[in-house]
Amino acid sequence: QVQLVESGGGLVQPGGSLRLSCAASGSIFKINVMGWFRQAPGKERELVATISSSSSTYYAYSVKGRFTISRDNAKNTVYLQMNSLKPEDTAVYYCYADIVTYVTMSQSNFWGQGTQVTVSS
Repeated sequence: QVQLVESGGGLVQPGGSLRLSCAASGSIFKINVMGWFRQAPGKERELVATISSSSSTYYAYSVKGRFTISRDNAKNTVYLQMNSLKPEDTAVYYCYADIVTYVTMSQSNFWGQGTQVTVSS
């Protein structure tokens, strides 16, 4: 029905940068909020950033000023540019989207499979 496919994770040294991408595909009528969560080992999943369909953004305090969320509505894709990465940013990053599908014509929440980001020297 709907798939979210992430890419861009990997291993980076402290102070480095990575760009995550998440593309939605399938029976999509409209995408409202898109965003990123992350989950570090032994910790709960936490919200990182969100972006509305009109590009209003929200950032967690821990990433504000270092991460930038953006989206390309024509491509149904959300991005997370991560700069000045720290070891504590190490986690599995999950994208999500609130999507209205042609099948149901109602909004549901969809998640990507997760991509590992490791910040280490």
